[in-house]
Amino acid sequence: MSEIEREAMEYDVVIVGAGPAGLSAAIRLKQLDADLNVVVLEKGSEVGAHILSGAVLDPSGLDALIPDWKSKGAPLNTPVKDDNFYMLGEAGEIRIPNFPMPPLMNNHGNYIVSMGNVCRWMAEQAEELGVEIFPGMACSELVYGDAGEVKGVVAGVFGLEEDGSYGPNTEPGMELHGKYVFLSEGVRGSLSKEVIAKYNLQDGKDPQKFGLGMKEIWEIDPAKHKEGSVTHTMGWPLGSNAGGGSFIYHLENNQVYVGFVVHLNYKNPHLFPYMEFQHFKHHPMVAELLEGGKRIAYGARAISEGGYQSMPKMVAPGVALLGCSVGMVNVPRIKGNHNAMLSGKAAAEAAFEAIKANRSGDELSAYEEDVRGGEIGKDLKKVRNVKPIWSKWGLTASLMLGGLDMWTNTLGFSLLGTVKHGKNDADATEEASKHKPIDYPRPDGKLSFDRLTNVSFSMTNHEESQPCHLRLADENVPVAVNLPKFAEPAQRYCPAGVYEIVEEEGQDPRFVVNFQNCVHCKTCDIKDPSQNITWVTPQGGDGPNYPNM
Repeated sequence: MSEIEREAMEYDVVIVGAGPAGLSAAIRLKQLDADLNVVVLEKGSEVGAHILSGAVLDPSGLDALIPDWKSKGAPLNTPVKDDNFYMLGEAGEIRIPNFPMPPLMNNHGNYIVSMGNVCRWMAEQAEELGVEIFPGMACSELVYGDAGEVKGVVAGVFGLEEDGSYGPNTEPGMELHGKYVFLSEGVRGSLSKEVIAKYNLQDGKDPQKFGLGMKEIWEIDPAKHKEGSVTHTMGWPLGSNAGGGSFIYHLENNQVYVGFVVHLNYKNPHLFPYMEFQHFKHHPMVAELLEGGKRIAYGARAISEGGYQSMPKMVAPGVALLGCSVGMVNVPRIKGNHNAMLSGKAAAEAAFEAIKANRSGDELSAYEEDVRGGEIGKDLKKVRNVKPIWSKWGLTASLMLGGLDMWTNTLGFSLLGTVKHGKNDADATEEASKHKPIDYPRPDGKLSFDRLTNVSFSMTNHEESQPCHLRLADENVPVAVNLPKFAEPAQRYCPAGVYEIVEEEGQDPRFVVNFQNCVHCKTCDIKDPSQNITWVTPQGGDGPNYPNM
């Protein structure tokens, strides 16, 4: 849109995304130099609106960034009191003892939190330091300099016509330029995806791997509530159909986070991740906990699972990728927020030194060196083989061989070296003819719910007249290719019911995109077997509005 005239504002550092990585970077920059001009742009209607997390926080990132966070009132109010690991079968469960597990799996010293509330608190700390934070400002384009460097972003475009064109009521937004631009968009961010492709940042690395995380908040019977209790499960109902598992975290006020993760490298296109989650809640152990309670919120989000060997190069001229834009989740621990915070701190320190030396628009190589050689790299390197072992040889091998590998890595070596991931998650999908359809029980409306009912508990909203933010490269592919070959899995992998095949008597099947339902999980961008769907950011403020997720 180079023909569009926009006003421009100049900053030292422009940060896209007010998650833990972006806010940590903003805070650290102002700690280092109060005179730096720092802006944070957040597409959600408020800071925290789009934050969905497993919500057990390792405070090491916060300790490094704001050592006196307790006295400053950080909302870390529920320390973990006990850890429980179970292997589920259809009718029962087996407790896995804690003592054989590597020390890194211990949750002692961690906190059950709402990451949305943590980010809201971090935003307050940043603003007190003088950081400018603009929620409801989606960044739709990158701005490139004459030498090909990233020099800024376009933010605040509103009122586009339905076809994406500029009309009489369109607000063209503005350009925000920085000496450096930090992208902390979370998993599979649209601008980060563009940067990775443009500068070939994934070259020489394993493909990134992903999971789909779904979460509900429940209010349960006080007699069943155990504040500070953490439970993880594996096995049923997924079995050999897919990798993944669940988490159940008891926080304050008789509330429980109930979550379910499905690894997106599953082969069977008939698999329905959302229904696996709903089925899980009918396991006797889970049903007994939830019966008599009520679900009060729902959300879903993709999770980066590739780890150490899948992290792309993190810097290009003028730009750095932070947190889950790189993929810094420790998969066996189901934790990445601490690494996101540490990455923001490291990027800020590299940018501060560069700006102090009168540099701009170059590569912040010191940031990459810090991440790979520092605490983040050490954390991820120890667990780098757990996910590929699970993917290649199954859950039992992951528990035994992966557990052994984590133990030896704790001692400083690995008998396996670095196991490769292989193909990406889209390529892992096999043709429908090779697999049997899966018959899922209907939701009962008490423990389990249909997708559209649950989406209403995510407070998702999109302006219906705006362009669809789920772009099809070829509108014919869903019906002509994906339907006959893969039984069009978009109908099932989407946890919000965005995609459907409509079949009416006497007419050809139609592929319908209900983008208003989208909770921004980005699973479609990842799992579509034809790689025909691209998620782009809608106008600012649209999407879910998670109050305490």
